[in-house]
Amino acid sequence: MLTRRLLQLFLGLAMYGISLALFIRAGLGLDPWDVFHQGVAGRTGLSIGVVVIIVSFLVLLLWIPLRQRPGFGTLCNAVLVGVFADIGLALIPTFSHLGGQIGMLAGAVLLNGIASACYIGARFGPGARDGLMTGLARRTGWSVRLSRTLIEVVVLAVGWVLGGSVGVGTVVYALAIGPLVQLLLPVFMVPAALPARPDSQEHNAAAAPEPLASNG
Repeated sequence: MLTRRLLQLFLGLAMYGISLALFIRAGLGLDPWDVFHQGVAGRTGLSIGVVVIIVSFLVLLLWIPLRQRPGFGTLCNAVLVGVFADIGLALIPTFSHLGGQIGMLAGAVLLNGIASACYIGARFGPGARDGLMTGLARRTGWSVRLSRTLIEVVVLAVGWVLGGSVGVGTVVYALAIGPLVQLLLPVFMVPAALPARPDSQEHNAAAAPEPLASNG
């Protein structure tokens, strides 16, 4: 079970980084956080992968007042998505005709949905940005949807001002990614081990399952 979880985590994060590269090469607009990443990259001269990594760790600092605790997957997410985004950008060409751009955008959305379901389903902890949203919701009493919307509106606006790419791809991602992840998550969700029940004689007589590693 642990082997499957680790495999899902690393494959999911690799695919997530490649999907970001596909979004950029499609040239039709990015999701809100990546509009911000691209804007910062354009102003600083850093690669977008390096910006993703730096921003991930800066966002993790915001977890401290929210009393969020990162898991193993959180730290892997902070590093590997950026690494594979830069690898993808080095390998994937830019399409100059609309048909190729649309196909690349569709592939980016699909791959991003699969990647998200993989790393979430591995249960090693949320990514830095998702943890910020859920932590803010818990501390303020706001809904996760409201917290997510407020954060993404802010980063989208700042990223656009900095020169990040906003377009039809931004809208397609916003409309498609939620339903897509919801559809795929049951396929990739690793079952949690059942906790021991000491009050049950029948359970005590049976061999207890080996516990899984903690998400932190």
